[in-house]
Amino acid sequence: MDSKSVKPFKNQNYQQLKHKCLEQRNLFEDPEFPASDASLFYRSPPPGKVEWKRPKELCEDPHLFVNGISSHDLLQGKLGNCWFVAACSCLALRENLWQKVIPNVKEQEWDPKQPEKYAGIVHFCFWCFGEWIDVVIDDRLPTVRNELIFCHSNDRNEFWSALLEKAYAKMAGCYEALDGGSTAEAIVDFTGAVTESIDMADGKYSYDIIEQAKLFEELLKVQRRGGLICCYITPLSSSEFEGQTEMGLVKGHAYAVTEVLKMRLGEKILSCAKSEKLFMIRLRNPWGKSEWTGAWSDESEEWKKVSKAEWKKLGLTIENDGEFWMSFEDWCKSFTDVDICRIVNTSFFSIHKTWEKKMMHGWWTKNPDPLLNRSGGCFNHQATFLQNPQYVFDVKKVEDKVLISLQQKDQRIYKKEGKGDHFVIGFEIFKVENNREYRMHTLTIQEKVATSTYIDNRTIFLKVLLKQGRYVLIPTTFRPAIEAEFILRLFTDVPSELRELTLHKPKLMCLDILCGIPRRVSQIKIHSVEGLQSQDRHGGANPYVIIKCENWTVRSPAQKGTINAVFNMQAIFYRRKSEHPIIVQVWHSNILCDQFLGQVLMTASPGDPRELQKLQLQGRGRRQAEEMPGHITLKVLSSDDLVEL
Repeated sequence: MDSKSVKPFKNQNYQQLKHKCLEQRNLFEDPEFPASDASLFYRSPPPGKVEWKRPKELCEDPHLFVNGISSHDLLQGKLGNCWFVAACSCLALRENLWQKVIPNVKEQEWDPKQPEKYAGIVHFCFWCFGEWIDVVIDDRLPTVRNELIFCHSNDRNEFWSALLEKAYAKMAGCYEALDGGSTAEAIVDFTGAVTESIDMADGKYSYDIIEQAKLFEELLKVQRRGGLICCYITPLSSSEFEGQTEMGLVKGHAYAVTEVLKMRLGEKILSCAKSEKLFMIRLRNPWGKSEWTGAWSDESEEWKKVSKAEWKKLGLTIENDGEFWMSFEDWCKSFTDVDICRIVNTSFFSIHKTWEKKMMHGWWTKNPDPLLNRSGGCFNHQATFLQNPQYVFDVKKVEDKVLISLQQKDQRIYKKEGKGDHFVIGFEIFKVENNREYRMHTLTIQEKVATSTYIDNRTIFLKVLLKQGRYVLIPTTFRPAIEAEFILRLFTDVPSELRELTLHKPKLMCLDILCGIPRRVSQIKIHSVEGLQSQDRHGGANPYVIIKCENWTVRSPAQKGTINAVFNMQAIFYRRKSEHPIIVQVWHSNILCDQFLGQVLMTASPGDPRELQKLQLQGRGRRQAEEMPGHITLKVLSSDDLVEL
């Protein structure tokens, strides 16, 4: 992270403020987040009389870190933000991640040898809606009877977690605004990660061993590549909230996953001998107590099956410290929801898979003009759906895994005003014409290939496998006429050229004066070809399709070894000379010279049939009237209204 790319929150520059305090020999007092009740709550007052104290007033030797940073450093205080504390526990596991959130550690640390450098000011960095934000705070912390009220460390003289929580509360408006939230969202704010939420019931993970194994390998890969994982049990009713299961797990409570591994059982006597391996997962309760009491809990009999060497490797300690082990099978049966936070790798120097990333900022905005409105609601609202923002991207490989993240602005800051609920959002993906450059106005010919969930989460994620071609992604709010800002992130194996479609039709160019303006728009979809003439001794061919219209040509990839091929290829043309036909040709791909297999000519007039047509292939040139082996199945739509298709 380049320090120059970090933006100061509320225009407060850390270095300038610190320099001013040192120069005037004053301790910093933050006017943007004062030591007052307004920074604490908007509805529920704290338990007791609050005094704001600096770390030096709470202990003699304060430090940001004591013996480094650890997931054991955190204890949840009198605030319902276990989700935030769980995210901090995850963050503490990754030095490369927390060093971005807590920058310049040595400079910020208290130095007893140079007390004159203490200015009572600290700062933290958060990934906020696509960019890194630097948040400055003073180090006054809320206490009751000389005890920190909220998040704190096991060590009385360690303050990184309490100060980090204060900076996060400042971004949210006040401490109480952190009451209730999502661990995954906090991790995104710490890292810029891409989050995927998994419903364990929908995924059949609680009982399907094969699905369990797939999930374990996925989580193992995420954990090894620096990702973060958290989980929780959704209570069936409000009365169950923070109630415990028979095995000691707390419902409605966020747990951080601190390790995923395969554990060896018994002694491995020979190097070639295979020992039994068990899928294991380690979790931490932000309360620092209340652990799992089932199999593989701290004092269970199962640990007798594990060798001393394995104990040492795991760093196992038998303490009621909130951290515990479970078998992966028990974990799948016990938890209802899992958030996977991927640190998507975009570095070309990595030994792991490198993703190509594109990010777009967008807005849902209202306008009475249908051509200008950008808040059309979800797919249920057919009349206005296509008025939403539209983004086009290309899948250039034969098949590619695509990761998509749609994020709306955090509404937590509006809790003080009695608002703060996120909008229900989601998105649809359509396979479109290979040459589309203008907004879609009809869905007659396009194929919907993927739909995200629609939910009132801050972030919606989808992982989907797409075939080669061009796609349009339409992000929407569930209801129309809602105004909001969003960011769209798309990750592919090769560059996707993600961009917004803003124009409804081609702009008038100088060329139009000479050649005439476009007067007709035509869409054509090639479904399939069949019955082609064999081109090799095995009775096959390598067919591909070329669509020609005036000066434009669109070509499909070649199919291999078949005389019957499905293409689902689309093209769109804005035609100046509508009297000229659209030509669809079928060719055989060959190493030395491609072979012409036949063609059809389409007048593509508005009055032509709109249903699928099965047409006989014809020759070309002097043999144009001759029939050639094979048929082509296609659909053509045309209109003299350029914004109809």
